[in-house]
Amino acid sequence: MEQVRLLLAIGLSFIVLFVWSVFFVDKQPVTPNEAEKVTNSEPIKQEAKNESQLPAASEPVKSKIKKQEIFDEKTISIDTPNYIVKISNKGATFTSFVLKKYKETAEPGSPNKELIPEELSDGIFHASVSNHSMLNMANGIFSVNTEKDKITINNGIQSLNYRWVSDNGIIVNKTYRFDPKSYLIGLEITIENQSTNLFNDELVLSMRKAEEEAKGYGFTGPSALINDSLEQIKTKKIEDKNNYSGKIKWIACEDRYFMYAIVPEREMVGTMNLSIKDNLVINQLVSPAVQIAPRSKARSNFLIFIGPKSMDLLNSLGHDLGKALNFGFFDIIAKPCLWFMNKIHGVIPNYGLAIIILTVFTKIILWPLGSKSYKSMSDMKKLQPLMAEIREKYKNDKQKMNQELMALYKTYKINPMGGCLPMVLQIPVFFALYRMLYQAIELRHAPFILWINDLSAPDRLFDFGFKIPFMEPPYGIPVLTIVMGATMMLQQKMSPPPGDPTQAKMMMLMPVVFTFIFINFSSGLVLYWLVNNVLSISQQYYVQKKSK
Repeated sequence: MEQVRLLLAIGLSFIVLFVWSVFFVDKQPVTPNEAEKVTNSEPIKQEAKNESQLPAASEPVKSKIKKQEIFDEKTISIDTPNYIVKISNKGATFTSFVLKKYKETAEPGSPNKELIPEELSDGIFHASVSNHSMLNMANGIFSVNTEKDKITINNGIQSLNYRWVSDNGIIVNKTYRFDPKSYLIGLEITIENQSTNLFNDELVLSMRKAEEEAKGYGFTGPSALINDSLEQIKTKKIEDKNNYSGKIKWIACEDRYFMYAIVPEREMVGTMNLSIKDNLVINQLVSPAVQIAPRSKARSNFLIFIGPKSMDLLNSLGHDLGKALNFGFFDIIAKPCLWFMNKIHGVIPNYGLAIIILTVFTKIILWPLGSKSYKSMSDMKKLQPLMAEIREKYKNDKQKMNQELMALYKTYKINPMGGCLPMVLQIPVFFALYRMLYQAIELRHAPFILWINDLSAPDRLFDFGFKIPFMEPPYGIPVLTIVMGATMMLQQKMSPPPGDPTQAKMMMLMPVVFTFIFINFSSGLVLYWLVNNVLSISQQYYVQKKSK
C-alpha cells in the first residue's frame, strides 16, 4: 500500500511540473535562421572572414565596375569625298579603305583603289598594351555610339566612339574623327581605370602590311621620322635591327605610291618596333609607360593617314609627312623637278607633255656642259685619221703608241677626257629624274597619247596574249622603247669610236643592251629618255656643224 502511495505521489509531481511548464513558463522562440546557423556554421564563418579583409574604399568601386556586355560583330561604313572606310567593332579597326580618286587599273570601268587587301580584312590598325594589363584589347568586341551601318560625311567633322571594358574593369574608348576635307583621321584613345589596382603599362599602336619584294628603285617597307631623320628599313634588314627609339613624329608602312602612317598629335619620345609574321610586316609605335591610379583616366591623341604619296598632299598635312616621299641620294634635285612638272601640268593637263617640257628645260640648263662635251668629241673625231696612223705604226709597242697619242693631244690642245667630264656632271640630274619619274604618283594611270594610257606602266602596242621571255605583262610591241633604242644607236654613230676595236664593238652594243633593259620600264621614263636623246642628237649635230 505504501509503494502504491509513493508511485501516485511521483506521478502527480510530474503532472504538476508539466502543467506548470505549459501554462506558466515563457517560451523562447526558435527561428529557422538560428537553426540553419547551427547546422551550417562553417561556411558562414568563411564568408565573414573575406569581407573583413576588403579595404573600406573597395566596396563602392566594386559596385561601379561594369562587366563587358556581349555585342554582335558590326561594320560601319564612313563615306567622305576622299575615301570610304569600313570599321569593324572587333578591335574597332579599319577593314577596308577605298580611295575615291584613284583606280585599281588604267582600264575603263576599273573599281576604285582598295588599300586594304583581302588577307588583311581583319584590320590593319590595332591598339593594345605591351605588358598585358588588358587581355584581348586588340580583338575585343567594342560597343559603338550609333545604330547606323553607313554614315556619309560631306560637311563638318564627325566623330565615332567605340567602347570596350576589360575583364578587370578597365574601360577603353577609341574615338575617330573624320574630316571630309582631309585624308587625316583623328584618333583619341582614353583608358579609364575603374579597377582597384594601379594601371602601369605601355600603349601600343600597330599597323600591318603585306610583305612585298623590293622592286625597282622606289622604297617599299616600314619607315619612320625619328629625331628629324628619315628611317627607311628594308624588309630583309628587320632581322638585323628591329628597334628604333627617339623623338618620333610618325611611323609608316610604304609602297611605291601609297602609305599608312600613325602620327602622334605631338612629337613623342617612344619606340618603333618592327617584326615579320605570316608574310606581314608589323610596325608598332610603343608609347612611354603610363601609370593610371584607380578612378583616374589618361588620354592619348593620334592622327591616322592612309592615302597617296603625293608631295603636295603630304606637305599640306604638316607633321613633316612630306619627308616620307624620298627620292634617295638625289632627292634635293628630284623634288624641285617634280614640283616643276606639276606646275606645267597645271597649265597643260597632260603629264606626257609635261615630261617633254621638263626634259627640254633640263636640257637648256645643261646645254653648256653638253656643248663642251660634244665639242671635245668633235675635235677627237677630227684626229681619228692621225690617231689611226699612230696606232698602226706602233701597234707592237704600246708604250710608244701612248706617248705619241698624248703628244698629238698636246699639239692640238685636246683633252681626251673632255667629252666625259661634262657627261659625268649631268649624271646626278639624270638619276634624280629617273627616280622621280618612277615614283611620282602623278604619273600613275596618267594617259599620254594613242596607246599610251598609263605613264607609270610599260608601253605596249597590242596584246599578244602569250608570254614573251624577259617581258612583263602585258605582252605587246614596246614601240616607244624601240624608238628610244634607235635614237641611242644614232647617237652612238655620231660619237667618235674608241681607239680599241674591241671596245668600239662593245660601245655599239650598248644601245641594244639599253633597249633590252628599258623594255619593262615605265613609259614615262622611256619618254623622258627618248626626248633627251633627240635633244642630245640635235645639240651634237649643231655643235659638230659649228666646229667644222
